[in-house]
Amino acid sequence: MDKSIDEAVADIGDYIRRQRNTAKISLRQLAKLAGVSNPYLSQIERGLRKPSAEILKQIAKGLRISAEALYVEAGILQERAGGALADAIVAAPDLTERQKQVLLDVYESFRRENTAGPEE
Repeated sequence: MDKSIDEAVADIGDYIRRQRNTAKISLRQLAKLAGVSNPYLSQIERGLRKPSAEILKQIAKGLRISAEALYVEAGILQERAGGALADAIVAAPDLTERQKQVLLDVYESFRRENTAGPEE
């Protein structure tokens, strides 16, 4: 069953707040990094406003996480085929985008290798 729009908006706000707290960034700092006002970011976190894809991208950049992780959480993108591990890699704040992509590529190559069956 799909989430209602209100639930999705509340979920993305909660996810942003958790990521911000994990990164030990204040609301004011993240608002400045993302180029949005404090009240607007606060409304997003409380589930009162639905951010656009562009705003999510700016917030992701401020949090130093993948915009894709926020897009999945907001319901803009489908969850990756790699499941929880791929999502964890994408959301890892201490990895660069390049490092994340390399890890995802290696993981996908192992998955393809294991589903291809035994080599002859």
